[in-house]
Amino acid sequence: MIVNKVLLIGGSGFIGTSVAEQLSAKGIFVTVPTRRLNRANHLLLLPTVDVVEVDVFQASELEALVGHHDAVINLNGILRGDFERVHVAFPKIVAEACVKAGVSRLIHMSALNADINGPSEYLRSRGRGEAVVWTVAKANQSLNVTMFRPSVVFGERDKFLNLFARLIKVFPLMLLGTPNAQFQPVWVEDVARAIVTSIDLPETRNQTYGLVGPKVYTLRELLEFVAAVIGRHRLIVGLGPALSLLQASVFGMLPGKVITPDNVRSMSLPSTSDQPFPALFGRAAALENVVPAYLGSAAGGRARYQQFRDAAGR
Repeated sequence: MIVNKVLLIGGSGFIGTSVAEQLSAKGIFVTVPTRRLNRANHLLLLPTVDVVEVDVFQASELEALVGHHDAVINLNGILRGDFERVHVAFPKIVAEACVKAGVSRLIHMSALNADINGPSEYLRSRGRGEAVVWTVAKANQSLNVTMFRPSVVFGERDKFLNLFARLIKVFPLMLLGTPNAQFQPVWVEDVARAIVTSIDLPETRNQTYGLVGPKVYTLRELLEFVAAVIGRHRLIVGLGPALSLLQASVFGMLPGKVITPDNVRSMSLPSTSDQPFPALFGRAAALENVVPAYLGSAAGGRARYQQFRDAAGR
């Protein structure tokens, strides 16, 4: 199957932007739907990308749009809010729209540990979302689905390590909830490459892939890493389970909701995989080889980062 036109849902977001860039670099025409055009202004310079103002949650509007494409990529996801609407009801709308429009290729973004019986509503909703997509696909043999389950994704525009950097610059003491939570961070460009590569590979149809980086870190180690990169020494005090939930409850009531109790419950499971980054998509970059290029802003930060690497034996 030759894919020339792709509908990229969630294309204006962090991961979506990298996917749009890589699709455009391959000469593939990309449509990015958005409810507000100004959210996707940064994509307008990409030569094969068209941004359209559409409410994709309206099934009729989405169905009218899907039919003009060879494949659909759904990257919509949230860490807090109406999980049922975004992670369950919407993927069903997308899969059914593909069937009605005769589009046979669907890429669906989920998350590591997605499970209908998971410890958090985030993970349970991700599990239910996967289930509804597979149900539609099995009922309509013409729909070929590929699912991706990444660990936490990092990159220049992320809201993860960049958030740590901002907090470290403001607070001399860091009270860290769930300090021993485990992650296997994966670079956004590697995630995007996997998604883009999978579209044309027959062997990826009706498969699920975990996407992880080469190394496992605790949350404390990631915070220490960011502090070393930006050249700030900070005292980090880890909180136990009860205080971690209390902290998240307080933060969850503040503007921006840095973290919520549901996020803490998600982190009770290691966001890691026994399987490495899938070889058919290339090799995943190490966090240490990518982050200093965009997060380290001064020579002092780079020097402290090198000390961190030396001490860690890297």
